[in-house]
Amino acid sequence: MDDPRPGTAARPGELRASDAERDRIADILREALAEGRLTADEHAERVEGVLSAKTVGELEVFIRDLPAAHARPAAPAWTPAPSRPTAGAIPVDPDDSVVAVFSAAARKGRWRTGRRIHAYAVFGSVEIDLSEALFDHQQVVIKAMSVFGDIQVRVPENVSLRGIGGGVLGNFDVDTRDSTEAEAPVVYVDGWAVLGNIEARPKRGKLVADILDRVHRTVDKGTRKHL
Repeated sequence: MDDPRPGTAARPGELRASDAERDRIADILREALAEGRLTADEHAERVEGVLSAKTVGELEVFIRDLPAAHARPAAPAWTPAPSRPTAGAIPVDPDDSVVAVFSAAARKGRWRTGRRIHAYAVFGSVEIDLSEALFDHQQVVIKAMSVFGDIQVRVPENVSLRGIGGGVLGNFDVDTRDSTEAEAPVVYVDGWAVLGNIEARPKRGKLVADILDRVHRTVDKGTRKHL
């Protein structure tokens, strides 16, 4: 493991990357895909690299051939509606956690997902069911860690699902698939199973009902209404 000498300042590119910085790069890649600068395969490959990047310098590699990397820093390309009322939907923090230690925990039903969800199962079981959830972000990352535990993730049939991780004397099984809908959310399961189990797959008969561009239209209408 790298151990910088005391008194030696790290260069900007050597600084450890934060989740917020990974999210910023992922947003730039999403815009590049929408503009036709990246193919779907290139976008998927780069986003997977972004999720596993450890330093700021590693992150910048994925956008250095895109115009956004050479522009002045700007506000995020878009922000979700802050208080969009939806009957039965439970608002959650942008970084949500579901923890089970010698117990069981679940997040399911009608709820609004954050950009990042943390799932921890230690001698317990966690269920994360997105089949009826509202997606305010096109890219949702589930950070999962199972130690002698079980984590089950279920998603609507028409979203893209990808996995990054593995198992140490355990099982890591993600049913990878690409949605046929260009604006459909992408769910990344990033995790490790240590003598445990992590599984993610679509839930038959369930379709996402809150595609991202509908959120954009809702925000746009609200903006025009107040002009």
